Amino acid sequence: MRSVDVPEALRGVRAVVLDTDGVLVDSAGLHAAAWRQALDPCLTAAGQPPFDADAEYRRWVDGRSRLDGAAAALTGRGLRLPPGDVRDPPGCGSVHAVAAAKEAAFARAAAAGVPAWPGSLRLLRALAGARVPCAAVSASRHASELLERAGLRPWLAEVVDGAEAARLGLPGKPDPALFAEAARRLGVPAAECAVVEDARAGVEAGRRGGFGVVVGVDRSASGAGAAALRAHGADLVVTDLGELVAEPVEGPP
Repeated sequence: MRSVDVPEALRGVRAVVLDTDGVLVDSAGLHAAAWRQALDPCLTAAGQPPFDADAEYRRWVDGRSRLDGAAAALTGRGLRLPPGDVRDPPGCGSVHAVAAAKEAAFARAAAAGVPAWPGSLRLLRALAGARVPCAAVSASRHASELLERAGLRPWLAEVVDGAEAARLGLPGKPDPALFAEAARRLGVPAAECAVVEDARAGVEAGRRGGFGVVVGVDRSASGAGAAALRAHGADLVVTDLGELVAEPVEGPP
């Protein structure tokens, strides 16, 4: 019979909490494109160049809630919009309006679902075989649906998504509240859990939350994101979670 060993980097932990977008499912590109659709009309009206769906996405909005991301991206460009409220329609009249525009753009793009990263599925299977429970977290309200469509939900004991965060009043990353709630549901102290993240804000949240191991995932084509992830607190950085899984070995029948 063939078996897969638990990754050496994770052998000292009792549970693993993973981000969703960019870590478990290949949806980061859809989020980045949706942010560009939401922000470009505001930037054009201000005489500024388009939103950079790579560098600015990673710096300002990756891993954050829609509202926090909209506020950070606008502030980063020196734009001051009124906060508005949740009833604002998509547009450029307020921070809430920009967040609503991003939500609408992403919902359209993700309607057909997004695929799981094969290496991430390999890691989930390896951890399940070792009886290490896993949870997924996300600032997105779409996370549970995306995980279900990607076939990953059966491998996850818990999911704390944007809807749950709103219900519980949990602040967004880099606050560690999302990760802490997932660890609580798994019944394992943060110090005995690993966090797996591709966003700087998420890596920082894992470090601030006192998690035992923080793994960064750099999927940038150039590998330029690795240094930033380490600077924000990652213990190690991989380009794909499949790198953490030992090759299958022959075992006793």
